[in-house]
Amino acid sequence: MPDLLWDDVRDFFDPELMGALPDVCVAGASVEDWQVVFDLVRSSGWTWEYSVGGVAGSLPSAAEVLSRPADAETVDLQVWPVPDVLVIFRPMSGDEIDFDFDLHELQGQAGVDVLCDFLCTIGRRLGKPVAMTAEGDYGNPVLGFDPVIDRVVLLADPLLS
Repeated sequence: MPDLLWDDVRDFFDPELMGALPDVCVAGASVEDWQVVFDLVRSSGWTWEYSVGGVAGSLPSAAEVLSRPADAETVDLQVWPVPDVLVIFRPMSGDEIDFDFDLHELQGQAGVDVLCDFLCTIGRRLGKPVAMTAEGDYGNPVLGFDPVIDRVVLLADPLLS
């Protein structure tokens, strides 16, 4: 049985209500946790691309990425856990793992399942909660992976139009 059902969460997947690129975060992270994510990306079989300032390159260690000067070029780690679904990690801080995805790519039960699978994979590997908020609304998570019960759960009441 899926962690979440489309009919229960469709408003949380509405780009008009949530913003097209909701924010996903693993708080209380470390450079070591970022390295775990980098290793997962390398070993998962997912398609991925690392770029600095828009120029593709090889994925260095997390310590190297996170020790760059504050004014350095922007770093993106683009990951396609399945074809046509892009997740973008932005390693800017060692204490938080941030990423987002485009809700337009996650419609219907299949999209909910892809998101839940991805959040579970990240959360299980790190052993930490993973929370999704509306774009720019960092303090109010709507759903996320709970490592205690090992599944994705609702963290807010759906708006249900």
